[in-house]
Formats: sequence, C-alpha cells, structure tokens
Amino acid sequence: RLVSPIWNCAIHAIVKKIKKHPIYAYMQPNIFLVGLMGSGKTTVGRLLAKRLGLKFIDSDQEIEARTGATISWIFEIEGEDSFRQREVDTINELTARKGILLATGGGSVIRPENREVLKKRGIVIYLRASVTNILKRTQHDRNRPLLQTEDRRAKLEALAKEREPLYQEVADIIVDTGRPNVHAMVQSIANQIKGFKKKKFGKPEKCHSRKKGQEQHARTQKTASQGRLGGT
Repeated sequence: RLVSPIWNCAIHAIVKKIKKHPIYAYMQPNIFLVGLMGSGKTTVGRLLAKRLGLKFIDSDQEIEARTGATISWIFEIEGEDSFRQREVDTINELTARKGILLATGGGSVIRPENREVLKKRGIVIYLRASVTNILKRTQHDRNRPLLQTEDRRAKLEALAKEREPLYQEVADIIVDTGRPNVHAMVQSIANQIKGFKKKKFGKPEKCHSRKKGQEQHARTQKTASQGRLGGT
C-alpha cells in the first residue's frame, strides 16, 4: 500500500523532533578516528563528539582504565604483542556499542581484526598529519613508548610509511590536520560526515505541502480505484 504524502510530512516532522532528543545519538552511525600518534585524534574527537551529540571514548585510555596500568608499562612489561591483543579485544567491544565517537590508538590499524570491525561498524575518519607537525606536538611527551628513541623523526617516518596504506584502506573520510583553527576543522569534518551519510544512505525525500499532498493522495486513490474496476 502506498503511504500518503501527508503522512510523509508528519513523519519528517517527528524525525526533526527526535533529532533534538538525546536518544538521537543512538540513531547516528558511530564515528571512528584513526591516524598516527599526535595527529589530534583526542583533541578533535572530544570537540567533534560534542558537536555531533556522541559519547567520546579514547581506546588507549580505556585500556589503561581496564588494566590499571599505563600503555608504557604494558609495552615494557608485557610487550607490544600483548598490548595489541588487548587493543583488539577493547576495540571489538567498543565498536559494538551505539552512539560513540572512538579515537583509536595510532597502531590499531596494524591488526586486520581492527580494520575489519572499524570498516563495518561506523564511519572511519583518517586524521592525517605531517611528521613535522607530530614532532612539534609530541616533543615534551614521554608517555608514548614507540617514541622513546634517539631519532624520533626517523621513527615517525618509518611508522608513517608502514601505516599510511592501512589508514587509507579503512578511511571513509581523510582530513589533513595542519590547519591552526581546530574549531573550523571540526565544523568542516561535521559537514563532510553529513555529506558522506547522504551519499551512503541516500537523501531523504522532500516533503510536499499539505495541499499538494492532498491532491497527490487523491490522484493515487483514483488511479487505484480505476485499476480495481478495470480488473473486474
């Protein structure tokens, strides 16, 4: 049975009201941020989550909260392989939730299990930053185990070369984070997400005026009636 355009209008009006309710966050696709350490995932993620009405979660912080240990300690005592398995388990559980914006660790894309769930369960945004910018942002940071080396630039360049194809593989949207105004960047990302959602899920049908809706409904009913008479 065809739905009356009048009902379509009513449905669209209801949807607009729903969007203003906190539960709307659970109707939106999850957003996942990937990128090298120091690319701005946490800073951008918090602002973007607030802008979209989603709950912000940082996977590294979640792992620390669950284990009661820092990432550096896990790397040192258990080794990177053990940390990566913890990361797989955490990301698998977190991405199954609804209404979240997840900032992932820089090396999360190394494991194919993570790439699979990220691609399947939400919109993936790759925050791309230059090695020079990352060095500036992390120069006083001593909590990143992979950067505890004499030649930090060489290490970052090696990581970028290794991971760039993986970031590209999972990304729905790629954003260069070199611009100084983070709020303008967040607004730009929000607009790109909106455009991507329309492209992926389709654009909602425009609502007719009440008069036009009534006229179209009458024509539909008349056509259906004639069809029944002609078929008897």
